[in-house]
Amino acid sequence: MKKRKNILTLLLITFIINPNFGQEKESPILIRVLSFNILHGATAENNLNLDPIANIINETKPDLVALQEVDFKTARVNNRDILSELAVKTGLTSVFIKAMNYDGGEYGEGLLSRTSFIKTENISLPHSPKNEPKTAGFTTLVLASGDTINFIGTHLDHLPDGIDRMQQAKVLQKFTSRLKYPTILAGDLNDTPGSPSINLLEKSWGSSYNKQDPVPTYPSIEPKVKIDYILFYPKHKWKVHKTEVISDSLASDHNAILSILELKKTKNND
Repeated sequence: MKKRKNILTLLLITFIINPNFGQEKESPILIRVLSFNILHGATAENNLNLDPIANIINETKPDLVALQEVDFKTARVNNRDILSELAVKTGLTSVFIKAMNYDGGEYGEGLLSRTSFIKTENISLPHSPKNEPKTAGFTTLVLASGDTINFIGTHLDHLPDGIDRMQQAKVLQKFTSRLKYPTILAGDLNDTPGSPSINLLEKSWGSSYNKQDPVPTYPSIEPKVKIDYILFYPKHKWKVHKTEVISDSLASDHNAILSILELKKTKNND
């Protein structure tokens, strides 16, 4: 009887010290995110073989993919639906976000997901009248864990003066005020770490890259600059487990980037 009381006392002390004693530890919510400018589906050999792009997606096993420079039934891709073909090759759900009419079809962003999108929105970004229109694809989805997040894919202006790019960054920066869920933003932002547009975004958005040693993403052959990013908001809700640049000189003129992000579970999920 005395031995039994001692065991109960020990268990009581253990529970007081560690109230989670005996409970299984929750697995972290990890999200694999890929961003890739695919040059409208053309490889470095200037053909429309989508297998190199699909292979990168399949090998990295992302949950979310943001694709830039995606053609939809343009003449230059022989009226093919590039994003839908990639969705079939990868087994992911797709949504095309139109930025403009082009070459008999459309041109814009492509988003892929391992789970279905429950809401999508095309957000036009500001641009000078003579410059290329830009957009951001804003989506809402529920992860396998049951958590709801937003995923945004975009492609900012490339011109050296940076005028349109800065205005577009301002829109994305202000957009945080309407975000109800933790959010990931991925794309070709066409600017380097420490530039005005990136500095502006990083006031609110967290970044997945190593700021002390940013790995270049462009061009895919002997890359010299980092212009492709994966960002997250709010900063305290996310943890970066890993980021890597996927070196491949055939699939596109950009290298893809992959980040593994953890969605932190906080009290009341605030």
